[in-house]
Amino acid sequence: MNKDVQEKLEKIVALVDNISVDPDIEIEYCAPDMSDDPYILVTYVVSQYDKPTRKVRLGNTMLLSSVEEIVNQITASIEEFKSEIDSVEMG
Repeated sequence: MNKDVQEKLEKIVALVDNISVDPDIEIEYCAPDMSDDPYILVTYVVSQYDKPTRKVRLGNTMLLSSVEEIVNQITASIEEFKSEIDSVEMG
């Protein structure tokens, strides 16, 4: 991973961490080796045994956007994921 991408990812992580997200949402940042795209693993802790997850991939196309645009896309994806799980859980 080149230095520019790594710096951009660090800024993205800092901004996403500062966003007020539901306490039932856990966020894990993953920067695998060179062959895979970095991603954010979002876990919604519904209960002790029910913890659905979603990967938000940060592919090359997404990384061409500004840091703010990427953070907005991540935030929207997290909110959409939470809404999907809530609709299933609430029936």
